[in-house]
Amino acid sequence: MNLLTRIFGGQDAAQAYRPLYEAVVAEARRPHWFAEGRVPDTFDGRFDMLSSVLALVLLRLEEEGESGRRPSARLTELFIADMDGQLRERGIGDLVVGKHIGRMMGQLGGRLAAYREGLRPGGDLAGALDRNLWRGADVPAEARAHAEAAFRALAAGLSGRDAEAVLAGEIA
Repeated sequence: MNLLTRIFGGQDAAQAYRPLYEAVVAEARRPHWFAEGRVPDTFDGRFDMLSSVLALVLLRLEEEGESGRRPSARLTELFIADMDGQLRERGIGDLVVGKHIGRMMGQLGGRLAAYREGLRPGGDLAGALDRNLWRGADVPAEARAHAEAAFRALAAGLSGRDAEAVLAGEIA
C-alpha cells in the first residue's frame, strides 16, 4: 500500500476524477502541440506534454487551498497508474518500473515548480518550456511562440474556471 493510498484511500476513490484525467490526456494529445509547437511526438515528448498539462491542472487545484488537496492526490494517483501501465506495455519489468515512476514523479514536481514560477508576472515561462518540452533542443521561434501562447491560454482558461468545472474535466 503506497503512501497516497494510505492517506487518501484506494484507487476506487480516484476513479471519481477519471473524467478530469481523461481531459488532461486529451489536451496533452492535441495535435497542435506536436505540429505547430514542435514538441517531439515520441514517448518522452508525449510524457512531457502530459506532465506539463497535468502540472497546470495541479497548479489550478492548488489555488483552492485545502479543498484542492484531495483532488490533486487522486489525479496524481491516476497519473501514476497510467504511467505504470505505459511502462509495462513498453516491456519495463517489475524490478525497475518503480525507479522509472519515481523519476517521472520527480519530473512532474520539477514542472510544477518551473511553471508556478514561469507563470508569475515577470517569470521565465519560455525558459521553463524550453527545458520541459524541448529539453533544450533547437526549435524554431514560431514553434516556441505557438507553444508558449497556447500554454498561457490554457493556464488562463484554467484560472478563469471555477473548481467544479475543472473537476468535471472542463479544462480547455
